Amino acid sequence: MSDGQDFLEHLHRLGLIAQVSNEPDLKAHLDAGPRTVYCGFDPTADSLHVGNLVPLLALRRFQLQGHKPILLVGGATGMIGDPGGRASERELNSAEVVEQYVEKIRIQASRFLDFDCGDSSAIVVDNAEWTRDLGVIDYLRDIGKHFSVNAMVQKESVKRRLQDDSQGISYTEFSYMILQSYDFVVLNRRYDCTIQMGGSDQWGNITSGMDLIRRMESKQAFAITYPLITKADGTKFGKSVGDAVWLDAVRTSPYSFYQFWRNCADEDVIHFLKVFTFLPWEELQILEQAHDQDPGMRVAHITLAQAVTELVHGKQGVDAAERIAAAMFSNQLVELTANDLMQLAQDGMPSAELAGGDVGILDALVQSGLAVTPRGEVTPGQARKLIQSNAVSLNGEKVTDETLVLETKAALHGRFFILQKGKKQHFLFTSPNASGQSD
Repeated sequence: MSDGQDFLEHLHRLGLIAQVSNEPDLKAHLDAGPRTVYCGFDPTADSLHVGNLVPLLALRRFQLQGHKPILLVGGATGMIGDPGGRASERELNSAEVVEQYVEKIRIQASRFLDFDCGDSSAIVVDNAEWTRDLGVIDYLRDIGKHFSVNAMVQKESVKRRLQDDSQGISYTEFSYMILQSYDFVVLNRRYDCTIQMGGSDQWGNITSGMDLIRRMESKQAFAITYPLITKADGTKFGKSVGDAVWLDAVRTSPYSFYQFWRNCADEDVIHFLKVFTFLPWEELQILEQAHDQDPGMRVAHITLAQAVTELVHGKQGVDAAERIAAAMFSNQLVELTANDLMQLAQDGMPSAELAGGDVGILDALVQSGLAVTPRGEVTPGQARKLIQSNAVSLNGEKVTDETLVLETKAALHGRFFILQKGKKQHFLFTSPNASGQSD
């Protein structure tokens, strides 16, 4: 394990630290032996997104230094909602929905940490465990008494909401800070956890937890926040902006995930390499130099896409993404596997199930909407014109026969038909009598 000063300086160099409480003491604290560090994730959706990779990978960095990471899933705090970073109160989910989210996130996040490596093995906890039976009187007398309302309203996340006369803040969200602070106390008691990490908008909540540990346990604790990662256009990573990139392959396919990183802005790519990969510093410097010399070569972008996609979806996810990209570029979709074609359908390629089993080519062109006239009408007559002008292909073969039938036995992988108009317009049909093959 390297010393605390070197490790913290490395995190600074990567751009992973926004604020640190009492950094000289924290360096000495890390030097004195392995420590336990935690970060919380509230279950507000059934999947984590790319913004959540920042704390996940930060926990992994601590683990690689010999420290013990705790991933806290907020089954309790997720029922309330954190006011930080929001202009209005979030919609509250039912207990049943939150429990489902907790379990899915627990499984998903476990891919990024080592749970079987001795004393530094990661653990996952749910704060619903210690808050479920916490009585309101105990909560007020034993925990709430340590909080000054005057101090709480000065926290940035609360102050910002109080300044908005149209929204304000409910007591429900106002109490979030207390519950998160109590989490820190419980983890300190149970696991000697002395470090909490979070986004820079969590600084007030984390320092409140440090203060509560000092008051209730007479111990010192520490806070580390990382900058909220934004893209070059100023938008943030997350689900609230409406275009979230999810870690769940069902919600964002490996191909789409790969393309997100592959197509990031030139101004972002080196920063993202530092934050979202574990590449050695020397390699990062080489990539930065290559990018500065010729960004058009996309060397840094490709490296970023490969590294992050492999972290999340494994080597097979990278292989599939690059195979699909190559097939799209060369217009050779028929060479793709069944799972590749399913990814394309998931990512927005026009697709549908063939209506009525074996269907004629003219009907298929009409069903797909490819047989559209200049006036915007979809007609069998236009379908005939397309075939007569040699503009239609089916599964990579030119269609010249207007009576051709899309028979299931001729489907790709026993289930797919790729109907193509010209060079760039595709439609993916699935046979209703598909054999269910996949590869």
